[in-house]
Amino acid sequence: MRSVNAPATLLAGLLLAAGIASIVLLRLFVVGVPLILLAVLVPQSLMIADQWEKAVVLRLGQLKGIKGPGWFFIVPFIDRVTVVIDQRIQTTEINAEQALTKDTVPVGVDAIVFWQVHDAERAALEITDYMRAIQRVAQTSLRETIGASLLSTLLAERRAADERLKQVIGAKTAEWGVSCLSVEIRDVAIPIGLQDAMSRQAQAEREKEARIILGSAEAAVAEQFLAAANTYAGNPAALQLRAMNIIYETTKERGATILMPTSMVDAMNPAVAVALSQAAKAG
Repeated sequence: MRSVNAPATLLAGLLLAAGIASIVLLRLFVVGVPLILLAVLVPQSLMIADQWEKAVVLRLGQLKGIKGPGWFFIVPFIDRVTVVIDQRIQTTEINAEQALTKDTVPVGVDAIVFWQVHDAERAALEITDYMRAIQRVAQTSLRETIGASLLSTLLAERRAADERLKQVIGAKTAEWGVSCLSVEIRDVAIPIGLQDAMSRQAQAEREKEARIILGSAEAAVAEQFLAAANTYAGNPAALQLRAMNIIYETTKERGATILMPTSMVDAMNPAVAVALSQAAKAG
């Protein structure tokens, strides 16, 4: 709500000028005096609330109503605006240092609570300072949530922790006319020693997975070699052709000259290889 009510001040100035002119120039005291009194009362009776504000008006100590946004009138010296409620979305930062998780690990957690007043009457009448109360409730709820969660769960399932905090805080603040819109955990700080231990654990797990993958690859390669050996054992010509192809690929890429014994060349001849194989079986 505006501390300086410009329209009311302008109207009061015009009424005051009209009253003084009526008395001084026209000698009309019957008109001038009421105008001057009205000029004094206008700034105390004409109020303006911004679009996002609600003004709580009490009449002789009892609730008269919730006014705003826009212009509204109150009776001077009888009515009074006790509090102006801002109904825009507000943020409150909370922090829990050295709070123990369920597995007794000290952590520090920073979070932000987004909240909004949906019932201005209850926020003004049900609690003394709803802003401070929201901060206290959020702080307590954050520590309760940390104490009921494992460190691994708190780190891995942060969205679930946010939703749980929102429900806990919202259930407590709803009685004051305040809605908890969302809670976002910004950071979870753990001790340096524990960070090193977790880093070593993660590294060991990655090495374990790498060794498992390497072993699986070795087993797969061994199975392929075994199948190839069985194929070549029943077909010596295929083995000889494969050997010749390997030599060709080697010389093609590097342009090298390879010297081979005559016995190896004869062994690479499929016909000779078949004859030798048959002779070996006959003998």
